Amino acid sequence: MWHVYPLGFLGAEKSAVDDGIHHRLAGLHPWLDHAVDLGASAVMLGPVFASSTHGYDTVDHFQVDARLGDESDLVAFFDAAHARGLRVVLDGVFNHVGQGFAQFATALADGPGSPAAAWFHLRWPADGGPVEHDDFEGHSALVTLDHDNPAVADHVASVMEYWLERGADGWRLDAAYAVPPAFWAPVLARVRAAHPDVYVVGEVIHGDYTGIVHASGMDSVTQYELWKAVWSSLNDTNAYELAHALGRHAAFCDEFVPLTFLGNHDVTRIASRLDDPRHLPHALAVLLTVAGTPCVYAGDELGFEGIKEDRAGGDDAIRPAFPADPAALDPGASPVFRLHQELVGLRRRHAWLHTARTEVLSVTNTLLVYTSSSRAGTDAVVTALSTSDDPTTVLLPAPCTLLAGDGAVPDGDPQGGSGSVVLPPHGWAVLDRDARARLDA
Repeated sequence: MWHVYPLGFLGAEKSAVDDGIHHRLAGLHPWLDHAVDLGASAVMLGPVFASSTHGYDTVDHFQVDARLGDESDLVAFFDAAHARGLRVVLDGVFNHVGQGFAQFATALADGPGSPAAAWFHLRWPADGGPVEHDDFEGHSALVTLDHDNPAVADHVASVMEYWLERGADGWRLDAAYAVPPAFWAPVLARVRAAHPDVYVVGEVIHGDYTGIVHASGMDSVTQYELWKAVWSSLNDTNAYELAHALGRHAAFCDEFVPLTFLGNHDVTRIASRLDDPRHLPHALAVLLTVAGTPCVYAGDELGFEGIKEDRAGGDDAIRPAFPADPAALDPGASPVFRLHQELVGLRRRHAWLHTARTEVLSVTNTLLVYTSSSRAGTDAVVTALSTSDDPTTVLLPAPCTLLAGDGAVPDGDPQGGSGSVVLPPHGWAVLDRDARARLDA
């Protein structure tokens, strides 16, 4: 997937303004061809529904944010994406709402015991002071919904169905880790009864990934463990951390297919996160040679930099406006974009990688070698990553041919291929068993 944060990407105002509808969503259409050139098969949109500021303080789930357009603009985007073979995943913020949400205003007006008040966790001070409410992680502008209320479940299901009926193909469930997993099971059962092919991924930063998937009925959750291990192990010259994370990832993949990523709208961009730019190919090679549904955050494929800061406006650097025409950035001239194309293309030619089994073959502080095999055991690729300042010779489990990377395979037997690869300092390689090795297997 190619992930876009529309409010930032399209240069929308930071806060909602009452000056009519701005039909900005059409500005994404030229970028759909860019997503196709990248090799994506889906686009994941950040918030597009009416909100007061950043999109995660929703005030109306049935209305497109006027800073982006209206319903016809969103449906036109669905159509334009589908015409290019791209599916569209929407961002559903269902753990909390903005203070401008209609039911919240009604609750404050109607008082305790009212149907609207039952949508939230409200406390009415005896002295008549301001009503208190549960919020999301200390942000008072984000009012937590009461997920034990059947009316809330009905609302969420209705929203999901409404936009699926208009052309959406899936949902990202924002802050899913903060919602009881049992809430989702009946909601998603209802949604899938009408839309059996819907894809649902929950944002889960920490916790029991597998347990949440099974209890909720989601297809997937965000694989933050792997994300952290990739850049942290490369920065610390500690391949053991990544090896450990790959072992846990393999166990997750026996139960579901995680959504994997190197960046998103909430974290420092990978190009800024890595201490050594020579290791960007290493990180991308992991993303695209292990099981999962890889997701690329818009701009990462062009080498964009940006640091997330914990302050007001701290997301601005990672949510910039993009030019109207991709040609203004000249993606074809970007070595980072070409690297993405190369590895996305490799993955699409080895479609079985989506559910591959990954096994670490060898690990030191500066070297990690692992194999990803098809569930049938008939195909495999070997990935070798070095952070050493010296050249490294890696012994392989079978004769292999180089698919990608800067490694060199020594001349082998007359059938071609070799049982080793030589990596230059800070080198990497993705290799495929050659025809004879596959026949032997």
